[in-house]
Amino acid sequence: MEKKVLFCATKDYHFEAFHLPYFKWFKEQGYEVHTAAHGDLVLPFVDKKHIIPIQRSPIKIENLKAYKDLEKLIESNNFQLVHCHTPMGGVLARLAGRKAREKGTKMIYTAHGFHFCKGSPLINWLLYYPIEKYLAKLTDCLITINEEDFQLARKRNFKAQEIKHVHGVGVDTERFHPVSPFYKSVLRLEKGYRDDDFLMFYAAEFNKNKNQQLLLRSFSLIKDEIPNARLLLAGEGPLLDDCRKLAETLGISENVDFLGFRNDIDVLLKISDLAVASSLREGLPVNIMEAMACGLPVVAVKNRGHSELVKNNQNGWLIDRNDERNFTEKILKVFGDSELRIKYGKNGRKMIENKYSTKKILEAKSEIYKLYMIDKEDIMWAVH
Repeated sequence: MEKKVLFCATKDYHFEAFHLPYFKWFKEQGYEVHTAAHGDLVLPFVDKKHIIPIQRSPIKIENLKAYKDLEKLIESNNFQLVHCHTPMGGVLARLAGRKAREKGTKMIYTAHGFHFCKGSPLINWLLYYPIEKYLAKLTDCLITINEEDFQLARKRNFKAQEIKHVHGVGVDTERFHPVSPFYKSVLRLEKGYRDDDFLMFYAAEFNKNKNQQLLLRSFSLIKDEIPNARLLLAGEGPLLDDCRKLAETLGISENVDFLGFRNDIDVLLKISDLAVASSLREGLPVNIMEAMACGLPVVAVKNRGHSELVKNNQNGWLIDRNDERNFTEKILKVFGDSELRIKYGKNGRKMIENKYSTKKILEAKSEIYKLYMIDKEDIMWAVH
């Protein structure tokens, strides 16, 4: 029997960003790799790409068509394993795969951070918690990417056949790595920055959760003490214009670079001195892991994802949400102590290599996959 695996997500760029090593691994195991998502990217290691109109918002009518398309796709192929990712990809794939699962298809779901967690609004618990708890019954293996979600799923008695904790999707430590002072200087020159600039970097969509306003307000408090400081903000989103206006109001627009969408994040991290992060909710943030892999200390708002990665006085600091002055104090501490900057950067890099690299995550995930391949007579399907 031909072996097939299906990866499902809301948008196909999710695959490009996080899952290509796992596609490659399945190809090496002799599997035909299928993907199901919205978008028309050309993806390596994929045998068949199915464009499904999945929308991020659960109330979009297009999701009804997406469900029917997924159901037809899953029932017309004898997938051994489906591994689904992203909230709507996970919802639709598990619902659409109910009949196939009864015939032996195995369903894996990776929760990239539950929307309900400590400190979440009540509406998140009322809306998302019942959905995830019900869908756990349709899941052979629920993978969580942080300790808080793992413990929550176990304590709340989610009925997945297995609940596993894997440390994220992995960071490519060959692409994201520290560079020598000389090469850093060369890269800065190429990007239009000087050697004596103090560069702080954050890559995230401009939305309410990512909370870039905190960074702008904190930056305004240090502009006189670090006149050569620059804040680099990569990303797009609905609140981008509002943040531009806030920078102007605070008188810092000349020192804040709104970089838009970038595909050179690795280079931007290599030229930076400090990673900052202001988001209110995170599962296990790739942007912080990439920064740590590049040897940067981190100052970040305290949340479950950041808390898993940033350890106070080891590789950076965690700050209470909207505590602008403490955030500013820690930025000044990093600026004024180059030895501490190097030490924290090395500690962060070591943590990534030991626990969060693509190599380590691939080893962990492949062990999960092999369990199904061996114990379940090679029956497996993966939706990401």
